[in-house]
Amino acid sequence: MSVTGRTAQPGEQQVDKGLKSGALGLVSTTIIATASVAPAYSLAATLAFVVAAVALQSPAVAVLAFVPMLLTSIGYSELNKADPDCGTTFTWATRAFGPKTGWFGGWGIIVADVLVMASLAQVAGQYIFFLFSGPSSGIGKDPTSGWVLLAGVIWIILMTVICYIGIEVSANFQKALLSIELVMLLVLSVTALVKIGTGHAPPGHLTPSLSWLNPFHITSFSSFASGVILMVFIYWGWDTAVAVNEETKDKTRTPGLAAIFSTLILLVTYSITIFSVMAFAGIGTKGIGLGNPNNFGDVFSPLGSAIFGTSGFGTFLTRLLFLMILSSAAASTQTTILPTARTTLSMAVYKALPSSFAKIHPRFLTPTVSTVVMGVVSIAVYIPMNYSSNPTGVIGDAVIAIGLYIAFYYGLTGFACAWYYRKNLTSSTRNLFMQGILPVAGALMLYFLGGWSLWLDYDVATQNDYTVWTVPGIHWQIGGAFVIAAVAAIVGVIILIIMRVVAPAFFKKQTLTKATPTLVPDD
Repeated sequence: MSVTGRTAQPGEQQVDKGLKSGALGLVSTTIIATASVAPAYSLAATLAFVVAAVALQSPAVAVLAFVPMLLTSIGYSELNKADPDCGTTFTWATRAFGPKTGWFGGWGIIVADVLVMASLAQVAGQYIFFLFSGPSSGIGKDPTSGWVLLAGVIWIILMTVICYIGIEVSANFQKALLSIELVMLLVLSVTALVKIGTGHAPPGHLTPSLSWLNPFHITSFSSFASGVILMVFIYWGWDTAVAVNEETKDKTRTPGLAAIFSTLILLVTYSITIFSVMAFAGIGTKGIGLGNPNNFGDVFSPLGSAIFGTSGFGTFLTRLLFLMILSSAAASTQTTILPTARTTLSMAVYKALPSSFAKIHPRFLTPTVSTVVMGVVSIAVYIPMNYSSNPTGVIGDAVIAIGLYIAFYYGLTGFACAWYYRKNLTSSTRNLFMQGILPVAGALMLYFLGGWSLWLDYDVATQNDYTVWTVPGIHWQIGGAFVIAAVAAIVGVIILIIMRVVAPAFFKKQTLTKATPTLVPDD
């Protein structure tokens, strides 16, 4: 049984969508935000691609990518103070720029979250087999095998059920998963550095150097842009803290602080881990080197036994490392479903999507249709991607395409913040910077990087993608990431047109308008 969230009416302070208010505190919200990023999974799936792009300057790119993330999180925090709506970018961009822009902001969130589920499920499925039989397992070694696919599908179903049951269950589950993840990343990093210092690192290892933090050593701007957009993906996910804003205590303050705190935690975690892992493994193209194409889909499975050893306690730690990757993928799978379900919930309440997406479970107080549909669509996208991909093929291009959509909706939020508060900017120096200059600076950085990356994905000569699509008849070749991003945009346009025809109220500004009261009057 389920109940439907009440329809929004113009002039209301905020619509009660039926979610469980006050369920999360600052610590729980910060944990959800950090776990959403899945630091271990993100590094496993992306670090080798970053190293391929910028080599030894990977730590510099990690630090630079943090800057637009921090600036954008400030915009999220400021907007959340005025309008703590779980629709986040969708709601705020609608208020600032109108229904069409707001709708595409929501669509950007949906696309990014659906696309990443294929990669998450694949990694989770693979590491289930690694955990029990090691990385040399014939079943788990091929990430596109039917058994890995089955395990990944079951994983999505399990995480969907947890999200369906309740936000508190989700938060408690995240605490356990994130604890394992951060502790094991620290143990991995310290062990790698100790082995380097004691002369027990493998051939090809490097001596850590502060010069790795110098971005001016990057000789190609295209490589720099590719590296940063990949690092943007590694940082992505902290906005889940704001997506659960209607379920937090002190909802105008807690989600924004959690978003900012999580980006700082990620900066420290990534800096330590990237330095140590790159120094231990080196960037060579053989063995455990991060430049070895065989390791592009996952840098940690070959590193585990090399860092911890192959016997005794080392084997135990290697298994813990696999558990860490598995728990990281689990955490991100779960916290990917959470914000998407709440985005579609908000869009449905304001009649930007069918009203069925606004249904709330009377006992669990979670979105029912929104959560289930997210799980089903994720599986429907994962299966064909798996069968049309090699370990770094279509799913690898999907990760690049995700970066484009992240840059789009994060940047849109930064611009929306400045426009939303435009008549408040001159009231104080603090407001000028926190509500205007800093969010816009973050948005401009993301849009510039996203635009540059989009061009690289379009031009196959740049070799920025892992698959190439040929247009029949004219032999016109386009990068796979560009194709995925374009198809997702076209699907969005089609759905928008359908909604405008069958349910025009939102697009006629009858459900969510600038006139809706906020903490900062628009007069």
